[in-house]
Amino acid sequence: MENKTIEKNRDVQPEEYADLRKALTLISGKWKLEILWLLYHRTHRFGELLRTIDGVTQHMLTKQLRELEANGLVTRTVYAEVPPRVEYSMTDATKALEPTIQALMTWWQQFGRSAQKNSQPKS
Repeated sequence: MENKTIEKNRDVQPEEYADLRKALTLISGKWKLEILWLLYHRTHRFGELLRTIDGVTQHMLTKQLRELEANGLVTRTVYAEVPPRVEYSMTDATKALEPTIQALMTWWQQFGRSAQKNSQPKS
């Protein structure tokens, strides 16, 4: 795996940020970050995710989980039980995002609340 040093103070060509765009596309989506955040903490069943993520529909949760699974970010385990039990977990690829998740949480604690406050329209 090539580890590129990102040089600052220069013009950037569109092809240079293509990899970043691809990475963000894999994890972006209306519910994907919420799904990944929950799975970051532990394995969940479909019904747990549906109840926990406020506002997500069954159809949309299924769609987002299928996309995450197809991209190798979530594993789906089906147990041969009656009724069938299905569990979703993070893959090693997603677990590798842990430093990024930690950095985002640290950023939010340091700057996020004030940035959010500053973005509110003034009355």
